[in-house]
Amino acid sequence: MTDLSHQLSAIAEAPTGPDTAAFFDLDGTLINGFSAKAVFLERLKTLDVTVNELWEISSAVVEMRMRNSPVDNLMGKAVKGLEGRREDDLMEQAYTLFRNEIAPMIYPQARELVEAHRHAGHRLVIATSATPYQAVPVKEDLMFDELLCTTPVVVDGVLTGEVVGNSLWGPRKAKAVADYAEREGLDLAGCFGYSNGGEDVPFLDEVGHPIALNPDDEMKRHAKKAGWPALELENPKRGTDLVSVVRSTAALGAVLASASLGVGLGLLTRSRRTGANITSTVAPDLALTIAGITLDVTGTENAWSARPAVFMFNHQSSVDSLIVTSILRRDITAVAKRELERDPRFALLGLIFDVAYIDRGDPAQAREAMRPAIEKLHSGVSVAIAPEGTRMPTSRLGHFKKGGFHLAMQAEVPIVPIVIHNAGDVMWKKDFTAHSGTVKVTVGEPISTEGWVPDKIDSYIDDVRSYFDRTLGYA
Repeated sequence: MTDLSHQLSAIAEAPTGPDTAAFFDLDGTLINGFSAKAVFLERLKTLDVTVNELWEISSAVVEMRMRNSPVDNLMGKAVKGLEGRREDDLMEQAYTLFRNEIAPMIYPQARELVEAHRHAGHRLVIATSATPYQAVPVKEDLMFDELLCTTPVVVDGVLTGEVVGNSLWGPRKAKAVADYAEREGLDLAGCFGYSNGGEDVPFLDEVGHPIALNPDDEMKRHAKKAGWPALELENPKRGTDLVSVVRSTAALGAVLASASLGVGLGLLTRSRRTGANITSTVAPDLALTIAGITLDVTGTENAWSARPAVFMFNHQSSVDSLIVTSILRRDITAVAKRELERDPRFALLGLIFDVAYIDRGDPAQAREAMRPAIEKLHSGVSVAIAPEGTRMPTSRLGHFKKGGFHLAMQAEVPIVPIVIHNAGDVMWKKDFTAHSGTVKVTVGEPISTEGWVPDKIDSYIDDVRSYFDRTLGYA
C-alpha cells in the first residue's frame, strides 16, 4: 500500500499540461458506494418503478452476483426502465440526487488527487459504466474535462430504452480509454489511471501509471502481482457513530451554556454587546474542541485589520457559524435566513447577537431587514453573511446574492472574504452530527467598497466570487 502524500508527489513530478491525462473510474473510486444504487433507491422512494421493472432489475442483480455475469444485463434493464422519459427531466433529477445523496459520497481525498492533477494542468477524464444521469453532476462538481460513460439512445429528447453500443464495463472501458487517447493524440504511457474494481484491470493496463484506488480483493491481488501502487482513501465522514453523537451533543450543550452565561452577564452589566462578546469568545472554541474539530487558519490578521467590515463566508455546513465566530471572536452580528429564527439550535444565539433575519422570498422585506445591520456597522459591530444564502452540498460555490454587497456599499465598509475549504468533510449540510477533523480556512485581505456604485454591483460580485474560486482551487 502507498499513501496519499506519495501519490500527490508522483503527480507533482509528472510532466505538466494536457498531454498528460488522469482517467478516473466513478463508483467506488471517486465516490464511496454506487451511484446506480442511489438512483434506484430514489426512484423506489418516489414510486417511480413498476413491479415488472423491479422484478427484472432484481433478477439481473441476483444473476450478476450468483453467476458473476457481466454488468451488461443489469445496465440494459436499468436503461430499458427509462424508456419514454425525457432527458431534460432525468438530468434535473440527477442534479437533485447529487445534492441530496451523491455529493457526500465523494471521497475528500479523491478531491485532493483531482485537484493535484488540475494544478498540474493535466487533462481530467471520468471513465465509467454509469450513465450521464449518474456521472454528469460529479463531472461538473469536480471540474473534469471529459466523460466517457454508458450512453442511452435519445431521440428528440426522449430515451428509447436502448444503449449506444454497450455499457462501458470491463474491457470496453479499456477500449473507450484507448480510443479517446488515439482521437486526442495522447500517449497513454505517460497517463494516470485510477480504479477500485477487478473488472477494470484491462483499463488500468492501458496507462503507464495505474493506481489501484480503494481496491476490492480482485484488484488488490492483481495490483500486488503487477507491482501497481494501491491506495486506500479515508471514507467520507457520515453517519451517527456513538462517539460523534456524544461529542456533538456535548458541543451543542456547551454553546447553549455559554450563551446562557452571556445572557446573564449581559443582563448584569446592562450591555447586550458584553453578553454577545462573552458568548462569541467562549462558545465556538469550546464547542469545536469538544467536537474534535481543529482549524487551520491562514490570514488571521485580515480578520482584524479593517473593522467594522462585512465578513463573507462560503456556506457548506452547520459548523460554519462556529468556525466564523471562532475567527472573528467579538463585536460581530450576522444576517441569516428567517427559518433560523425558529431553529432551537440557533434562536438563543440569534437573540444574543441581535441577528438580522431576512425572508429570501421577499426582496422588499430583505432590504428593510438590512437597515439594523447598517446601523450595527456604523456603531462598530461587524456583520457576517453567507452570500450564497444556503448551504451547498460541496465546496463548489453557489450563486452569490446581492444583499451583502449592498450592505457593505451602503455602510461604506470593506468586505473581508472568509474561505472555508472543507467544512463539509466534518459535517455535511444535512447532518446533525459533527465529526472530528481539521478544517482549512483562508481569511482574505479586506476589499474596499470605496467608490462603489449600484450600477456595477454585478461586477463587484464577480470579482469577490472569483477570489473564492481561486482560493478553493477552482479557477
